[in-house]
Amino acid sequence: MLKILILSNGHGEDLSGSLIAKQFVKSGYSVHALPIVGMGNHYDKEKIKIIGKTKEFSTGGIGYNSFKGRLIEILDGEIFYFLKRLYLTLKIRKKYDYFFVVGDIVPVFFAWVCNIDFFTYLVAYSSHYEGKLKLPWPSKFFLRSQKAKKIYTRDSLTADDLTLQLKKKVSFLGNPFMDKFFPTNKELKKAEFSIGLFPGSRFPEILENFVLILEVLEALSDLRYFQKIEFNFAIVNALSSSKIKEIFLTRKWVYLEKIKDKFLLKFKYKSLVVNIYWHNFDQILLKSKCCISMAGTASEQAIGLGKPVIQIEGKGPQFTKSFAEAQRRLLGKYVFCASNYKDKNDQINQTIKLIIKVIYLIKLNKKFLTSCNENAKKRLGEYKACINMVDDMNIVMKND
Repeated sequence: MLKILILSNGHGEDLSGSLIAKQFVKSGYSVHALPIVGMGNHYDKEKIKIIGKTKEFSTGGIGYNSFKGRLIEILDGEIFYFLKRLYLTLKIRKKYDYFFVVGDIVPVFFAWVCNIDFFTYLVAYSSHYEGKLKLPWPSKFFLRSQKAKKIYTRDSLTADDLTLQLKKKVSFLGNPFMDKFFPTNKELKKAEFSIGLFPGSRFPEILENFVLILEVLEALSDLRYFQKIEFNFAIVNALSSSKIKEIFLTRKWVYLEKIKDKFLLKFKYKSLVVNIYWHNFDQILLKSKCCISMAGTASEQAIGLGKPVIQIEGKGPQFTKSFAEAQRRLLGKYVFCASNYKDKNDQINQTIKLIIKVIYLIKLNKKFLTSCNENAKKRLGEYKACINMVDDMNIVMKND
C-alpha cells in the first residue's frame, strides 16, 4: 500500500486537502496530513491522521496581505513554528512514497526540500489576478523539477498559462472544495428569500467583521422590505455564543429565547430578525439566494454555486481592501463591493444599495442567474474534482 503525506497551508487549503485525502483512502492509499498552519480540523473531520502537534494562529497562514498581519505572524511565533514543521517534514519524509501539496509556494518548498516525488494543487494562485501569473521566486524552479509529477490549478486560464511558462503539462480538473455541494439531495428549509452572512473564520479579525456586517443590517432595518428576508450568520467555533450575545445586547438587539437547537441563536433589531448558526455553513450557503461575505473560501464556494456575493472591505489582517479587490479579479463580475467611499457610513450606505441591486437582479432579471451559473463553471469548474484528480494521479503512480 502506497503512503501519501498531504501538506497544506491554510484553512481553505486544509479543506481541499482533507477531501482529496478522503478520496485517496477510498482508492486504497494510506494517507496522513501535515497542516503547516492551523489545527487541521478538516482532517480530523474526515478521520485523517494529523502528524505532529498543531497550533492556531490569528492570521491563519504564512504571509497574508497586510503589514499588520505579517508583524503579528512574527510576534506570535509563526515563523519559528513554520521552521519546526519543516524540520518535522524532513524527519518523516522517508516514510512516504509521495507528497500531495495544497496551497502556495510554502508546501511546494517543503516537498522540494524533502526531495520526494510530489503532486501539487496550486489553489492559492490564479492568472485571473494579473492576466499572466507571476509566481513568487523560486516557485518555477521547484515546479519544473522532475520530482513535481503533476500540477493542478484552480481554473483553466491558469492551467494554460502555466503550461506555457513551465513548459510542462499543467491541468485544471475542478476545485475539491466545491465537490461536497454537488449533487445535493438534502431537504432544505424553504425561505421566501435567504441571505447568507459570512464574517470569516479567523479570530480576532472575525469580531470586527461580524460587527461591520451587523452595522449594515441595522441600517437595513429601517427598510420594511427586509423584514421578509431571512438572514443567516455562519459562525466558526472561535466565536463563542457568550461573545455573540454580548455583542448583540450591547448594540440593543433583542434576544429571542426558547430555541431548542443548541447551535442556533436568534436576535431581533426593529423588524429585522437574524439567525446565528454554528456547524451549519453548507446548509446556509445552499439555501442562500446571495451572500454578504468577508471571507475567502466561503466567497469562492458561493460563486461556484452561481450565487452573487456582496463584499464588505475590512481592516484585516486577511480580509483587507487589497484582498477584496484581488478576490473580485479572481471570481469575476458577480462579486459586488463598495470600494470608493468617504467614511464608514458611506461604505455602509453604498453596500445597502448594492444589496438592493442584487436582490432586484435576482428577482426581476431572468438572465442574471443564468450568467452567474456560467461564470461559476468558468471560474471554479465542474464537480467531481476529487475523483478526477486522484484518478489522474493513480495513472502516474501506477506507471512509476
